[in-house]
Amino acid sequence: MDLEMLQRRASIIKQVRAFFDGKDYLELDTPLLSPDLIPESCLEVFQTERIFPRGSRKESRSLWLIPSPEIHMKKIIAQYGVNVFQICKCFRNGESEGHLHNSEFTMLEYYTMNADYMDSLALTEELFLNLTRRPLAGNAEKQRTQREFLEEEFSQTSNRRFGRDAEKEKEKEKLPFERVTVAEAFEKWAGFDLFAVADEGADAMAKQARKLELDPMPGMSVPHLYDLIFIHAVEPNLKMERPVALIDYPAFVPCLAKKAANGKTAERWELYHNGIELANCFSEETDPLKVEEFFSNEESEKKRVSAVQHKVNQDYWKLFNGFPRCSGVAMGLDRLIMALTGKMTIDGVLLT
Repeated sequence: MDLEMLQRRASIIKQVRAFFDGKDYLELDTPLLSPDLIPESCLEVFQTERIFPRGSRKESRSLWLIPSPEIHMKKIIAQYGVNVFQICKCFRNGESEGHLHNSEFTMLEYYTMNADYMDSLALTEELFLNLTRRPLAGNAEKQRTQREFLEEEFSQTSNRRFGRDAEKEKEKEKLPFERVTVAEAFEKWAGFDLFAVADEGADAMAKQARKLELDPMPGMSVPHLYDLIFIHAVEPNLKMERPVALIDYPAFVPCLAKKAANGKTAERWELYHNGIELANCFSEETDPLKVEEFFSNEESEKKRVSAVQHKVNQDYWKLFNGFPRCSGVAMGLDRLIMALTGKMTIDGVLLT
């Protein structure tokens, strides 16, 4: 990484911090090593061991590097109910090293009280606009302002339409992000009604996968088939003229997001720029029994599929007795910096 990119990275991180400081979000600095983690069967983690000095009667104990600061941040939220953010290193094992992945990466995570996922979407748009209003650090003769980058890369117009109300579309054109529901995306790019087919079961989903020339393994569940089709048929098409917020994920995909009133979708979005996932957002689940159920189901699934097992706090769900209504966003900061500086890979923005 050259000096100019080091300066750009530092400038963007300072601007992110200033944005949340300016809104009176409390910055947290929680542990990277944890004695237990939230069970997520889709992730592999790193395990290490705490050893004590020779002669100590204490036994060594296992610790795990966090894949997200969520587990600690929610403890603060449960106790104080305040808006919080954190910029920290996170770690995910079992992923291929490449132009978009690194086992150690920088995460920006923020939680807003008395808010839902659409409030978080508006806040994230404001963050993007804030970042693109200020000049980048570096050689003044060479640099483009971030506002110029906004005009070039985050264009305010989109020619893609999904048969929605024309007046509402005109209003959406004023926003930094395109908005597309998961149902719309499947209809357009996978060619079928996601919820109608999912209601028919795994065989029907597998049939749709084969129509797309995919080869689903026998016995795949509806959520796994959804992932297969999404990755191969939908995600590659999320390269729009401006960042796209993919909204209203199916509720049958397990996560700690609140279900919508329709019972079929979860209050969740993911943000993509140039086809690359930047962020994931929920209206956070606040029902302790639903959190307990999620932990139980994911812990069982993790024992079945994961290479690295970790301890689960069986009492974590109790935090959610009286947990405030809130929404959280987890954003890959390296990928954000990559987008803001016009890079095509994270290689050039990582301090390696």
